[in-house]
Amino acid sequence: MKKIFIFFIFFTYLIISGCGQKKVEVKPLEDTNIDSQMIKAYNEGLTALDNNDYMLAVKKFGEAEILYPQSIWAPRSALMTAYSYYVYERYFDTIFELERFLKTYPEHNRQNYAYYLLGLAYYEQIVDEKKDLEPIINSKKYFQIIINEYPGSEYAADAEFKLDLIKEILAAKEMYLGRYYIEKEKWIPAINRYKTILENYDDTIYVEEAIHRLVEIHYKVGLIDESKKYANLLGYNYQSGEWYEKSYKIFNKNYEKPKIKTAKNKKTIIQRLRSLIN
Repeated sequence: MKKIFIFFIFFTYLIISGCGQKKVEVKPLEDTNIDSQMIKAYNEGLTALDNNDYMLAVKKFGEAEILYPQSIWAPRSALMTAYSYYVYERYFDTIFELERFLKTYPEHNRQNYAYYLLGLAYYEQIVDEKKDLEPIINSKKYFQIIINEYPGSEYAADAEFKLDLIKEILAAKEMYLGRYYIEKEKWIPAINRYKTILENYDDTIYVEEAIHRLVEIHYKVGLIDESKKYANLLGYNYQSGEWYEKSYKIFNKNYEKPKIKTAKNKKTIIQRLRSLIN
């Protein structure tokens, strides 16, 4: 006990003597509160964004969120961080920030914007139908969320437009694979790819060629009746098209282009296809 008391006295002496030898300077607190600091950081982020200084914008919006995470400015700052990354074309960082936003602020009223920006971040990474499907699939998923859950939002129209473009890309992917299998003379996989276009992408620009390829492949492998069914399907829907002419020439080498007839009560491709096959 005595040793402890001596140590205490010695320690106290060091503190007192130290204070006596060196003047301690106390820095006065700035005359501002956390809320005003946060707003200042947020506004500095907006200024940096206007000046195309995207990384400074990211830094300032991050500061604003950290300074007062319970305020209404925190989720706004998180979204602006994601947006700054997006315009800087750093899409992986954009996606990370948006996923964090959705987890951190699950009840925020700007979730629709987060989903829309996620769709855009993946959409911007789409190269063509021959590359990785992940950006295509993910962008489709998030745009579909906008259509299904926020149909009246300001992002719905653009999401629907981009979904149509994505559908064309996915159909192009099937066409590319179908042609690849034809070159390798793998007829069954090729047929399956072209049937996928008829079943899932019958409103794209590739459907005419897909039907023609089915005519062509079935004729080549000796399934003449199947080939004729698809030729009839093509003629019923696209009698004036170039792919119909090419299909018709498979059966008639001396083919001459017939007069165009307008079909009444025209069925959809899938309905017509089913009625021909069944």
